[in-house]
Amino acid sequence: MTFKDYFSQQAASYSAYRPHYPQALFDYLTSLCPGRDRAWDCATGNGQGAMSLVPHFKTIIATDASGAQIENAALHPQIDYRVEPAETTTIETRSIDLVTVAQALHWFARDRFYTEVKRVLKPSGIIAVWCYKLPVISEEIDPIIEEYYERIVGEYWPPERQLIEEKYQTIDFPFEEITPPQFQMEVMWTRDRALGYLGTWSATQRFISDRNTNPLQQIYSRFTEAWGDPESIKVARSRIHLRIGKMPSSL
Repeated sequence: MTFKDYFSQQAASYSAYRPHYPQALFDYLTSLCPGRDRAWDCATGNGQGAMSLVPHFKTIIATDASGAQIENAALHPQIDYRVEPAETTTIETRSIDLVTVAQALHWFARDRFYTEVKRVLKPSGIIAVWCYKLPVISEEIDPIIEEYYERIVGEYWPPERQLIEEKYQTIDFPFEEITPPQFQMEVMWTRDRALGYLGTWSATQRFISDRNTNPLQQIYSRFTEAWGDPESIKVARSRIHLRIGKMPSSL
């Protein structure tokens, strides 16, 4: 299978502008694990998930098929970064307590990935996958983002994006499921940080590559007017759609 690399080109921006997940999410996931020796953050991107696991695990293996993403990831002595696809890794069999996948499962060859997860997880080990949709900021700004998402760059979204629209609820998930509590991301953005986030979208980058122009120009004036003072701080909220699975206690 060829790796669909929609993110290497904007790896530095991805690291700078992508929102961070709440630490309470990682606290909760750790509480479910049989041990705290080693976690695997798969499709780690800029390493934000891996960094959030540092307080809980002795070692975190953080893999991504994009070398550019790994080059822009935050370094830490407990994190072992590896440029590897999700479906085939060098991780030892039955060595992982927790597998996390943030906003990336829809890109994988899932049958092969699940086989790899079942190989590396310990008995009673946990897999957690999640996604999030558009941020909610204000009644003036949200419709502009929705228009940008659907009408301006809509045709440039890969078909896999539909699985996020379905909140990962239609994805096969061959594990004993655990019903989680609800979690939400909250980030504090200036206008330029919000626009920077929109610029990291794979659809934005594909639009630029195809048309040699930045689609953000089409909303810039309206977005700026709706935002007001460009340095004013606004809260952007996104609900996390989470699925958690558990390996059998004996394999």
